[in-house]
Amino acid sequence: METPLKAGFIKSPLSQKKLTEDSVELHCEAIGNPIPEIQWWFEGDEPNETDTQLWDGARQDRVKINATYNLHSTSTIYIANLTVNDSGTYECRASNDPDRNHLSKNPKVKWIRSQANVFVIEHPIIETSPNVTSGMDVVISCNITEPKSSILGHEWKKGDKILASDKETSAYTSHKIGVVNAESSGVYECIFDMNPPVSSRVYVTVKPHVTAYKKSEHGNEGDTGILTCKCSSYPPVSQWTWYKLKDGMNEPIINGTEQFFIESSGNKTKLHIANLDIEKDPGEYHCNATNDLGSDGTVVTLRVRSRLAALWPFLGIVAEVLILVTIIFIYEKRRKPDEVLDDDDGGSAPLKSNAPNHKDKNVRQRNSN
Repeated sequence: METPLKAGFIKSPLSQKKLTEDSVELHCEAIGNPIPEIQWWFEGDEPNETDTQLWDGARQDRVKINATYNLHSTSTIYIANLTVNDSGTYECRASNDPDRNHLSKNPKVKWIRSQANVFVIEHPIIETSPNVTSGMDVVISCNITEPKSSILGHEWKKGDKILASDKETSAYTSHKIGVVNAESSGVYECIFDMNPPVSSRVYVTVKPHVTAYKKSEHGNEGDTGILTCKCSSYPPVSQWTWYKLKDGMNEPIINGTEQFFIESSGNKTKLHIANLDIEKDPGEYHCNATNDLGSDGTVVTLRVRSRLAALWPFLGIVAEVLILVTIIFIYEKRRKPDEVLDDDDGGSAPLKSNAPNHKDKNVRQRNSN
């Protein structure tokens, strides 16, 4: 039987400073035998405010609590869309006393506690340059008014990529984009190095710029052909449309009709054409993208090969071999007879003569006399 062990913390939550509308995450771990239970409690900054236990889904579902009890206890509390009223002391409590939750019986061992303070301050106002839709040598900027703490530097990001950074303490920062096009479009983030960090966004938007994954696609008769188009510009595509060029006119392709299936997600679309027909399916297909600033499209050419197309190289090799064998056979048949005889004489040994041996006959006659 395992020896009982009182609950003890191996990880405690850490105090944090956050801005309104941000989120906070606190983590706590405890060991003991049996494995202890973990609870989260809160005490606000208001005078005479009492402790309240926090549950998963509290504060209009802004509170999420995730706990696991495997070998030891772990618990994480996550609070989204912070407000100033979320400031206060958050307490992680742990206990493995069997009577810890008894309504009328006091537990033998008190709950152990570990606290962290969360400070939520109003988000400073950041004035940003207007959203950009076109231009050359374009400069975007951010200016923070009434910063709550010292500025230690700036950083500009686009997605996860850091574009520029400095250690200046100015409340103003800027970044040069250059030419506004599909490649430079996107969401730019200016970050002020403060405690806590403060950031804002500037949007560079353009109409779609559509390209084909392959300008020309090939498929075998009876197979499924897939045509792909993509768009690299921002904002994302709100609608994709496919057409087939027929008699000089764009005929819309409706998803789910005949053998067509359209698969679109964000800035990418695929047209699946099932059971390719060598007579009716080849041709030019047009993909079109639309967003808030306009639309754009491109053409993909589909070529359908016969089922026997893959056999032509093999049949060609077989035909070449047959022709070569036939030529050798005819050549051997038409060789001159004397060439055959010459070849036979050159390689044979001398034959014995059948002429009578007169010398041997005379010797026998002398012996008889």
